[in-house]
Amino acid sequence: STFRHSSRHNITKMASVQSVQCFGKKKTATAVAHCKQGQGLIKVNGQPLSLVEPAVLRFKVYEPVLLLGLDKFAGIDIRVRVRGGGHTSQVYAIRQAIAKGIVSYYQKYVDEHSKNQLKQA
Repeated sequence: STFRHSSRHNITKMASVQSVQCFGKKKTATAVAHCKQGQGLIKVNGQPLSLVEPAVLRFKVYEPVLLLGLDKFAGIDIRVRVRGGGHTSQVYAIRQAIAKGIVSYYQKYVDEHSKNQLKQA
């Protein structure tokens, strides 16, 4: 019974963290982005964005960050898990997941006006 009690305690701790989950899809590739309060980390399958392959498409993954500016990502950690599809489809799914994740995080935890500004960028 102590195991059950401790697992309940962990759930309440996790619930207090500001986070959203969003997904991006391209063909059969699916990327899930977990956005939470943090210090601006963006990781894909546990690795930094700078290691995304193929290198030719790396800037496609950087697009949401470059369009909005690093200041919008400063207080948010984004961890992306991507599965399925080929390399190109995965890159486009990651890009979509990051973009949708940042917009929904702003909608939920910042304000509607900021969210609309992000969507227009």
